[in-house]
Amino acid sequence: MKQITRAISLTLAAALVAVPAAAQDHDAPKAVAGGGQLPAGWMARTDRGRPLSNVKFEKMGDGWHSTMGGTAAVLYREADKASGAYHAVATFTQTKPTGMGHGEGMGIIIGGSDLQGPNQAYTYFLVRQDGMFIIKRRAGEATSTVVDWTAHEAVAKADAAGKATNEVAIGVKDGKASFTVNGKEVHSVEASKIDASGIVGLRINHFLDVHVAGFAIHKM
Repeated sequence: MKQITRAISLTLAAALVAVPAAAQDHDAPKAVAGGGQLPAGWMARTDRGRPLSNVKFEKMGDGWHSTMGGTAAVLYREADKASGAYHAVATFTQTKPTGMGHGEGMGIIIGGSDLQGPNQAYTYFLVRQDGMFIIKRRAGEATSTVVDWTAHEAVAKADAAGKATNEVAIGVKDGKASFTVNGKEVHSVEASKIDASGIVGLRINHFLDVHVAGFAIHKM
């Protein structure tokens, strides 16, 4: 009986160790075929110093296409800066499921600074395929939450093929920041409480295959 009990205990212990190990491997760096190169003028900052070979970002038609391996990344151009009153917008089409069994976010950043340095800072607004959105701020390696993952009817959910299209936008005017999805406001906040002035760019998370169209900054 003792031997049986010991065998069961060892089996359970092995299973508990295997779960986090598998999770870590699922999120491990993964190179993407054709990754590591960016279109002229574009730069990237991957999370946790993951290699750029985990990211494929290319011009495609009138927009851009990203194929992500085991990293999330911010993609931007130094010239895309905004301050004062402006409207930043991009449309994201996820073309297939991530294969991870859970959602991953895509969207825009504003107020970016020191994006290649230790004091990187920006505010990001993402949607994901289960109809939810999130707003967060980054300061160095730390992040703080403005709005945690929240369901909203404005966010289009993925269809049976894993495809979803959402227009994501942030408008800053008269001291307020308005966050909209497909033209509907999902949240607003005082502009002083986020990073509102600086580089505007894209943030795309792990294992996503996404087409980006209509990326623009409009002065208001």
